[in-house]
Amino acid sequence: MTIQQLTAKEIAKIITDVTKDELIEKLEIPPDNTLGDLAFPCFILARKLRQSPAVIAQWLEQQLAESNVFEQVKAVGPYLNVFLKKDPIAANVIREVLTKGNQYGSAEGSSSGTITIDLSSPNIAKPFSMGHLRSTVIGNSIANIAEKLGYEPVRINHLGDWGTQFGKLMTAYHKWGDESLVKENPIKELNKLYVRFHEEAKTDETLNDEGRSWFKKLEEGDPEAEALWKWFRDESLKDFQKIYDLLDITFDSLHGEAFYNDKMLPVVEELTEKGLLVESEGAMVVDLSDSDLSPALIKKKDGASLYVTRDLAAAQYRKNTYDFKESLYVVGQEQSLHFEQLKKVLHMMGYEWANDMHHIPFGLILQDGKKMSTRKGKTILLEEVLKQTINQAENNITEKNPTLEDKEKVAEMVGVGAVIFNDLRQSRLNSVEFNIETMLRFEGETGPYVQYTHARACTLLKKGNYEKESELNLLEVVKEPCAWEIILTLEKFPAVVERAYKEYEPSVISRYVIELARYFNQYYGKVRILSGTNEEQHARLILVEAVTIVLNEGLRLLGIKSPQQM
Repeated sequence: MTIQQLTAKEIAKIITDVTKDELIEKLEIPPDNTLGDLAFPCFILARKLRQSPAVIAQWLEQQLAESNVFEQVKAVGPYLNVFLKKDPIAANVIREVLTKGNQYGSAEGSSSGTITIDLSSPNIAKPFSMGHLRSTVIGNSIANIAEKLGYEPVRINHLGDWGTQFGKLMTAYHKWGDESLVKENPIKELNKLYVRFHEEAKTDETLNDEGRSWFKKLEEGDPEAEALWKWFRDESLKDFQKIYDLLDITFDSLHGEAFYNDKMLPVVEELTEKGLLVESEGAMVVDLSDSDLSPALIKKKDGASLYVTRDLAAAQYRKNTYDFKESLYVVGQEQSLHFEQLKKVLHMMGYEWANDMHHIPFGLILQDGKKMSTRKGKTILLEEVLKQTINQAENNITEKNPTLEDKEKVAEMVGVGAVIFNDLRQSRLNSVEFNIETMLRFEGETGPYVQYTHARACTLLKKGNYEKESELNLLEVVKEPCAWEIILTLEKFPAVVERAYKEYEPSVISRYVIELARYFNQYYGKVRILSGTNEEQHARLILVEAVTIVLNEGLRLLGIKSPQQM
């Protein structure tokens, strides 16, 4: 039972015509912990009791004075501030954390079903840029959180592996390509060819015609075109895998745009049968004016299908294949209109499950306050960024702890973790400022700060020869500086996990682990953890172990590893 549930239960004994759920919803955490552990605003009772909120607060103070749950109850204006009895709460929280371990915070049978998550989705034969980082790490974290709550996430990498750009690339390869160079460094060479094509096409318009011709060959199943396409795709996937390995992210499906080529015609036929397709300037569209949306383009004048057509086919395939409870699309906010159109068309086709599809938008990655450039071959490569942060992390570790074992392995955890945490530390709708030096700091709201806190706690357990015992004895630990704040923070982890999924917002977890790390470091700074009797040391180390468990699990949900030494 959470502290909110405990408090609501006590108040509900006095106020019987308000449900516990209503009371829980209104309970607040005071801005200053000296005011109380929880505060109840009495405004909602004023009409029911026909008294002013301040009078009700004073009345509740008197009624709850003898409660065995509260250490102190105090009316402050219209608020009832409560201080919980620390020992039983602390014992229950710590016991639950230690007993459940990394399962602490998991839903107990309340959630089930498949959640499909469309994430990452880089374009084949193009560099994996920083622009794809956000979709990748936000989507992966949401999948981790969903899994913890009992859902079965299906991570789908909807690769950009189709389109006229492949005709252009084939043209460029035939004119200027070198097979050995492509094999040696596929993405770099293919991107160089693609950039050259566009430069040359500025003065030679016939190149675009050749590009369209090659793509037409590909669509018609020309063996040479298909072989080139498959080679470009396979080489790209090998290159992308290096990045996914560094990020420790795996996928359940790599079905990209090409997979749905043979699934679009049935969609067009269904739209036609249901009388939803209309002609507009030679193109075929679904009119969405009743929803104040621009028309959904289904087929161009030349008969070619468009993204909406392909995504309609993909949505139907995912529903038929996975029978999803929810289908999430972790795609930049600039695609919001597209997903509004997609859902509306599905509704018009009679598919009520379109209500279970959700676009999870996010902001940009900025450098010096400006959008990172991806034009004219100036793409900032994610792989290079990760290598740079890993090297810088290793330099930092060498400076601070030159004798550390497995330095390279730890540096990889810290460097990659810093990039992920920097992305996930604030609301996904905000744009993220990219600065390697800032994100690698060991203080402030950074991944290394949380990782270092975890490593510090692990070191204390090792130095203190800590061993778990079945008997839980916290002694006077709960009364030591910042210990109670740690307990209250640990206690709310399950609610934090649920909120993070409900809002599809990994930053809820990021802010939480920062808060827990801060309280622990304050405790570490004020209390000599390894001093006193063996019993006193062990009591403190019980608290330390609980912190390591939750910090480790919080970071794991973000897709970040927790070194035991740094």
